[in-house]
Amino acid sequence: MSAGGSGRFARLRQTLLGRRYWQRYRFTGNNQVELLRSGDAFFDALIGRIDAAEHSVALETYIFCDDEAGQEVSDALLRAAARGVRVRVITDGIGTARLKMFEQWPAGGIEHRIYNPHLFGRFGFSRTHRKLAVIDDQIAYCGGINIVDDYENNGERLPYRRWDFAVELRGPVVADVRDAIDVQWRRIRVGHRPLDSMKPDLAPQDASSLGSLRRRRRRRNEQLWAGGEPCVAFVARDNLINRRAIEKAYLAAIGQARHEILLANPYFMPGRKLRRALVFAARRGVVVKLIIGRKEFKALDYAVPFLYNALLRAGVQIAEYEKTLLHGKVAVVDSNWGTVGSSNLDALSLMLNNEANVVLVNDAVIARLRDAILDAFADARPIDEAHYESRPARLRALSWIAYTSYRLAMKLLTVGGYD
Repeated sequence: MSAGGSGRFARLRQTLLGRRYWQRYRFTGNNQVELLRSGDAFFDALIGRIDAAEHSVALETYIFCDDEAGQEVSDALLRAAARGVRVRVITDGIGTARLKMFEQWPAGGIEHRIYNPHLFGRFGFSRTHRKLAVIDDQIAYCGGINIVDDYENNGERLPYRRWDFAVELRGPVVADVRDAIDVQWRRIRVGHRPLDSMKPDLAPQDASSLGSLRRRRRRRNEQLWAGGEPCVAFVARDNLINRRAIEKAYLAAIGQARHEILLANPYFMPGRKLRRALVFAARRGVVVKLIIGRKEFKALDYAVPFLYNALLRAGVQIAEYEKTLLHGKVAVVDSNWGTVGSSNLDALSLMLNNEANVVLVNDAVIARLRDAILDAFADARPIDEAHYESRPARLRALSWIAYTSYRLAMKLLTVGGYD
């Protein structure tokens, strides 16, 4: 191909990717949001909606277990398919085992596709870590809750149900969740970039019109926020177009924080940009409270504390949650911005996996989410700076080794993308 032809292709590709990005990440008003805490609330709502479905059910999850919760969801899906409802399920090739129940699904009318069946497949090392559902194109779910018993964790019984959240959505945002599942469905069958998913974007568009589209989207978002109207955005990340969409959503909110940042995450290993944003926020007087989960992966239990030093010195308040398994990936900023989703703040979620979060602005459920995070912070073990600095040399060395090993491994997996 000639240099001129290559340049034209590059410009067209940039236009297409830019256009799709702005289509996928948009704020809309006139949505209804319900916050669901724990698997009990989520499964009751999900199964009820599946049983009432008339046309379609689409579900995407990282883990689908053959336990009581999984059987109840599977039975509801089979009942829906028996009524003539189109039922589609996407599971991850590593997160979900080859279950006996899956053998019943084709005969029962359930369409099932597996994302990246092998550890290194045609989608590389990436997993679909998303937890999504759409019923009749009218109701959507997004959050951190897998299809697994709330008290079960790797063969052990938890003392309390997982600390986790999902949201039930109605309104314009449902279309964005549906489109994300549809693209994933086609991608699994066709490849990384389904041709039919690109057809709407093939109209020529120059850089000025792309800039105009971005400015219109920005003005629309600013109008929604300034007017105090509740608005919602569905933010998905993938390895094709929206590579840093979720990280950028966090950075934008943290950068604009004036009073308070509350953040809870089980695997806190973000890159330098996000860590610096938290440090700068604390230094300018913002109250920053960070809750970190523990006791799921021992290597991370040693690696994560290596990051505490700079955060504590800046005034960030850190607490480690050990009451039960902290699985929620949630945050609230200044009581008017919140997020619930599947994305951990680590290299795998921010750089490799398919993830999905919902961002809420000025919505009433943010107050409930804020209260839940503050309650968890009160139940967690605070990290005292003086005690942290006095750790034995052996423990500090082990923390450095674990962090350095993690960072090198992630550098390799992300081909240098993780910083």
